[in-house]
Amino acid sequence: MPAARNLCFLAADVPIAQEAQANLAARYGQHPPQEADAIVALGGDGFMLAALHGTQDLEAPVYGMNRGTVGFLMNEYSEDGLIGRLEKAEEAVVNPLRMSAISADGTKTEALAINEVSLLRAGPQAARLRIWVDGRMRMEDLMCDGALVCTPAGSTAYNYSAHGPILPIGADVLALTAMAAFRPRRWRGALLPKKAVVRFDVVDHQKRPVMADADSRSVSDVVSVEIRSEPLIRHRILFDPGHGLEERLIREQFV
Repeated sequence: MPAARNLCFLAADVPIAQEAQANLAARYGQHPPQEADAIVALGGDGFMLAALHGTQDLEAPVYGMNRGTVGFLMNEYSEDGLIGRLEKAEEAVVNPLRMSAISADGTKTEALAINEVSLLRAGPQAARLRIWVDGRMRMEDLMCDGALVCTPAGSTAYNYSAHGPILPIGADVLALTAMAAFRPRRWRGALLPKKAVVRFDVVDHQKRPVMADADSRSVSDVVSVEIRSEPLIRHRILFDPGHGLEERLIREQFV
């Protein structure tokens, strides 16, 4: 990226991140997000997602340094040579998902998700989901603990834990993955075009309640959830050379 003269340091609310913020701001200066050439997020992946959501209307890219417990989206922490690292950084652009969830009382909730939108059973019985893709019913009855749709950036998160595929960052596809599918037995999901519109209808929601979640924004007792990519929002994420998101996604598959 071009020379980063004005930096904004954002930190998670934990002592190690707060201390890092104070040290870096004293060394490099601190500017409001609206005036920054780059935003440096200090924490773990959860804080990085929050920082990306909070700055999505700004042009400045976000460069994360790990001061948390999980750091797949983060670079190694160091206080030295930060300006040089930013100038040499590789950029990945990620479009989030838009969730439109309808609750049983008719309330509509919209939220954005950089990693995934997930549906999870909220009671003792398995969820029953009906799956539509671009207005066409593709599966009439999926019995499972839940299901999710993820972006390539989110494919190594919850999706990977649920045995979903890792997606190259440049792939114009989304992964639809089931969690603990009971019927069809062992069905793990599908790969869909990035432009696809996915809708889940919750069957028998009173007996088998389901909640929906978009990057930790949860909605209870949903009856229908529509998910689509949001191309008008572009999250710019910076990585140290040789450690970009594409390389990390490939490397993760050979661990």
